[in-house]
Amino acid sequence: MITFLLGILILIVGYILYSKYVEKQFGITENKTPALRINDGVDFVPLSNKKNMLIHLLNIAGLGPILGAIQGILFGPIAFILIPLGCIFMGGVHDYFSGMLSVRNDGAQITELIKKYLGTIYYKLFIIIVSVMLLLLASVFVYTAGDLTAERFFKQTDFSLNNPIVIALYSVIALYYICATLFPIDKIIGRFYPLFGLLLLTGTGLVLLGFFIKGIHLQNIDFANINNHPLKHHLLPMFFMTVSCGLLSGFHSTQSTIISRTINSEKEGKKVFYGMMCIESLIAMIWAAGAMHVYSLELVPNSMVGSVNVINTIADVFVLPILTFIVTVAVVVLPITSGDTALRGLRMILADAFNLNQTKIKNRLIIIIPIAIIIISIILWAKMNDGSFTLVWRYFNFVNQLIAIPTFLYATVYLYNSKKNFFITLIPGIFYFYITSTFILNSAIGFGLSYNNSQILGITLTIIFTLIFYFTKLKKEK
Repeated sequence: MITFLLGILILIVGYILYSKYVEKQFGITENKTPALRINDGVDFVPLSNKKNMLIHLLNIAGLGPILGAIQGILFGPIAFILIPLGCIFMGGVHDYFSGMLSVRNDGAQITELIKKYLGTIYYKLFIIIVSVMLLLLASVFVYTAGDLTAERFFKQTDFSLNNPIVIALYSVIALYYICATLFPIDKIIGRFYPLFGLLLLTGTGLVLLGFFIKGIHLQNIDFANINNHPLKHHLLPMFFMTVSCGLLSGFHSTQSTIISRTINSEKEGKKVFYGMMCIESLIAMIWAAGAMHVYSLELVPNSMVGSVNVINTIADVFVLPILTFIVTVAVVVLPITSGDTALRGLRMILADAFNLNQTKIKNRLIIIIPIAIIIISIILWAKMNDGSFTLVWRYFNFVNQLIAIPTFLYATVYLYNSKKNFFITLIPGIFYFYITSTFILNSAIGFGLSYNNSQILGITLTIIFTLIFYFTKLKKEK
């Protein structure tokens, strides 16, 4: 329990001190935000600070922080230290700069920021990568939300397309996605997300309360045996690819830019972007602790370890039966409320790329209809082919972490040009280039090299990439 509490202390103190330092390096102003200057009634709409915080929390907190946590805790109690440290020095920094640089650039999306600060080569590459990632995420979350709802609320065990209940649930969720993407942000998201956000916090709070009422068995860190993963997965890079959303997620850069168009003041950025990342990290730690407890007592069959089914077990163990409904609804809401904003982010990215004015509903439909067709095709393919969902999820995880790199890099260019401490973004960017490159070199979904060879080649590529970036993007700025 000491390691868990130490991790929470690191998270709290880290946010108080380091977020203030990061904010100082960025350099906030009293300038009017895009929400106030542009205000088109669709995407640029001023919302209250509390609404922005809760909306952004739900935007970024899909199933990732929970599912990643119950998988990441298999590495052992080291997770309780790496999650908060990663959040403070990488995840929070990433989210803050992706959001605030968007605010500073008229609510520009990640791809437009890449074009401005890194150039057209990076832009052409990452507009494809980001678009694919958002399509995969939306597809995965329709799939996940549909199956979770069918299992928990309708007691279904058949999740195939032969089950009309499953088809109906998928259809309702997909229709909601389209509506939330199509309508102005204050009509659906602005009205219901704050309530969903409170539901998420309440559900997670009930699990945390159960730790102290019912007792919890948690291991403390053993520096002689830091990595306890039962399948002997290496801490580097696997831990940082597994615990993505609770530690660092490139997906967040597509969501921060949505809220960059609704905040009223640059002063709100620290709480909205950095603060909500820390709350997500706290959520991940709580669910990781719950998973460690049920694993240690062998309450989860080996075949279910690390799966979404563990969520239900944790809720049943720590929450009173009459209140487990709240936890279940909160968990089911997560993939839905991240999937719809993934599509909203994709609509905005494509709108900027093709210069389509989004105040006209016709222009929104021009983008949304092809996207809907692609997502339906991905879901049908995944349903009709065994193991396809797992494959889609693995590729999503890789792409998710990959797109964190350009955000760190364009933030580095901004800080370098502003004569501020650019190492606070450069070092995490270099680190994640190493993480993603060694992962794809070693992974079965990549090149399948041996671990040692992937490490050597990954480090070599990281050094080469760092030198290229320095001499082409920083050195020439002088």
